[in-house]
Amino acid sequence: MPTLSTSLDQYEVWFVTGSQNLYGEETLRQVAEQSQKIAEELGAASDVPVKVVWKPVLKDSDSIRRLALDANAADEVIGVVAWMHTFSPAKMWIAGLDALRKPLLHLHTQANVALPWGEIDFDFMNLNQAAHGDREFGYIQTRLGVARRTVVGHVSNPAVTAQVGTWQRAAAGWAATHSLKLARFGDNMRYVAVTEGDKTEAELRFGVQVNTWGVNELADAVHAASAASIDDLVAEYEELYDVVPELRRGGERHESLRYGAAIEVGLRSFLEEGGFGAFTTSFEDLGALRQLPGLAVQRLMADGYGFGAEGDWKTAVLVRTANVMGSGLPGGASLMEDYTYHLTPGEEKILGAHMLEVSPSLTTSKPSLEIHPLGIGGREDPVRLVFTADAGPAVVVAMSDMRDRFRLVANVVENVPLDEPMPNLPVGRAVWKPAPDFATSAAAWLTAGAAHHTVMTTAVGIDVFRDFAEIAGVELLVIDEETTLGGFQREVRWNAAYHRLAQGI
Repeated sequence: MPTLSTSLDQYEVWFVTGSQNLYGEETLRQVAEQSQKIAEELGAASDVPVKVVWKPVLKDSDSIRRLALDANAADEVIGVVAWMHTFSPAKMWIAGLDALRKPLLHLHTQANVALPWGEIDFDFMNLNQAAHGDREFGYIQTRLGVARRTVVGHVSNPAVTAQVGTWQRAAAGWAATHSLKLARFGDNMRYVAVTEGDKTEAELRFGVQVNTWGVNELADAVHAASAASIDDLVAEYEELYDVVPELRRGGERHESLRYGAAIEVGLRSFLEEGGFGAFTTSFEDLGALRQLPGLAVQRLMADGYGFGAEGDWKTAVLVRTANVMGSGLPGGASLMEDYTYHLTPGEEKILGAHMLEVSPSLTTSKPSLEIHPLGIGGREDPVRLVFTADAGPAVVVAMSDMRDRFRLVANVVENVPLDEPMPNLPVGRAVWKPAPDFATSAAAWLTAGAAHHTVMTTAVGIDVFRDFAEIAGVELLVIDEETTLGGFQREVRWNAAYHRLAQGI
């Protein structure tokens, strides 16, 4: 059934090599051969998920600028990896770097791993000059203020390919936001501050188009769902989930399940027909819908869609981005909300959930499909998937609008098993211990003004978000094992000055 893709197979990264005509045909032939081998070895690494495409060696300003423009124009190209095999005078790169609009990774490597000590002559030295050729390239990137990721080491080293793979995932997330259309069904929850934001600036910064549709347009699509499509979906539910007896065929509340299926059919068709990759709903604006969408939202997030509750379009963008960046990896991404705390000294934990909308991609267990009252929204009892997120490492990330910029705040956390069963909390949920500890994490989060809605991802780690923030040119504050509250507070103050100055007048 899913048609929205999170696959990285559609993307490619260009591998470009710098040199110059000074060296002559024989040396340049060797440069081309060796750079092809480096590109092939890089692309063959298991932790490099995006296709690496080798490009002919660049030797002059015109060809460099043309390659940058070609990369910009190719939708499938999500970034450029650059390596100066020999010495490539950096003034040749000014026009090209100034024109380049795709993410850039500077790979500081060389063809050989070990020096052939007894064989080295000056021909070898002329050919293998990356040690200072890349320093020339690093200078001009810094001189021009070019945002880039720098990776150092030989491509046979798994630590190197892992960093390249991380950057590729971030670049894929960046590409996904630039093709993202987001549908808001109704407005955000009344009087709430953090779900507000500058949608025009978001399109300029991230490329995402955020627009609003009346919720009754969605209701019309839901109520137009055919009986056959509902039958097929109900059969799928009964195969995938532990459906409680009252919701099964012949059960006293089976009609509620059928209406939940109609919501999924209608919502999915609306999103597909409009080319949307993310959406929001609000329990304060349900129009003719009889249930708050729960099950449908959970399943759509698991299929790769972005979602934000209560009109929170910024979190919906993050969920979609995290789904793409985690493509092919174990785990998933979901809307999450810090709900309540376990404050026993030394055992502090956070219980996260939402009313209904937590993605089952956070668990490998078989969710239970249930129906329960919801004391908010004034509609019929909604159907929903009930489960607990798998134990293991995760990251929670929030996006806030700080008037003059967007701020990302990320906390490294560890999902843990429940201390005891929670039979009276029939929702998707997660329980976690935040790094470095509860008190520092919470105080830092509050200091940063981070949102109460987040994306939780169990597929990618903090390094992907570091690369994404660098590519996007947005602020990122990280709360991890090394965080101290004093240091974090200083970083917040420094960042305020830096980002204000970096924007110019």
